[in-house]
Amino acid sequence: MVIELLTSHASVRRYKDEPITKETVTELVRAGQHAASSHFVQACSVIYVTDTEKRGQLAELSKNRRQFYTAGAVLVFCMDYNRLSHAARLHDREIDFSVAENVLVGAIDVGLFAQNVAIAAESKGYGICYIGGVRNAIEEISEVLELPKGVVPLFGMSIGVPNEANGVKPRLPVEAVFHENSYNEEKYATILPAYDEIIKEYYATRDSNQKESTWTEQMADFLEKPRRLDIKTFLEKQGFLFK
Repeated sequence: MVIELLTSHASVRRYKDEPITKETVTELVRAGQHAASSHFVQACSVIYVTDTEKRGQLAELSKNRRQFYTAGAVLVFCMDYNRLSHAARLHDREIDFSVAENVLVGAIDVGLFAQNVAIAAESKGYGICYIGGVRNAIEEISEVLELPKGVVPLFGMSIGVPNEANGVKPRLPVEAVFHENSYNEEKYATILPAYDEIIKEYYATRDSNQKESTWTEQMADFLEKPRRLDIKTFLEKQGFLFK
């Protein structure tokens, strides 16, 4: 069942040395295209990285060497308003994608597109992992991929035959994310400490990379200080001015 597939997802970072054909990758991308798209703008493109040198550059720049070097296929998902600019020029017109709304539209389109690809890949027995590390060197990676103005790499995805079987991380209880009629923050005082205990036990008893940590502690550490402060400058360089 689809729901069972969705709830069994676990990121895979170790792959067997088995390539994935371009035909299969194309099939996965075609499935991605059928995700919902705001106003049908389809503001996303995918760079399929097969060149060995470029793959190596992405591995080093993103600090994800193992995944980029070993995956059966590597994709980089991009927000893309360049193609829409070409579409408008067919009618002797110019578009303005500089407003903040278009950043949201593009990012959402890419996220939906990529998740369709992920689900399609897992339905075929492959493992996947999103690679946000692409944004560790967003400008340099854009140069490697020769991305024009209006195109921004948001994340990568490794796809391959799993060489590991990771357990599914326990998600927040549905009550934490599900609100009815209005937002209720009072429940977090009881839900979050209880969830911390679940995560603490999960980390202590999983098969590998055991550690002592809670979810709230991890989130505090992760979000306490701003990260990747160069991204806003790069977005502006690419034409996204947040008007």
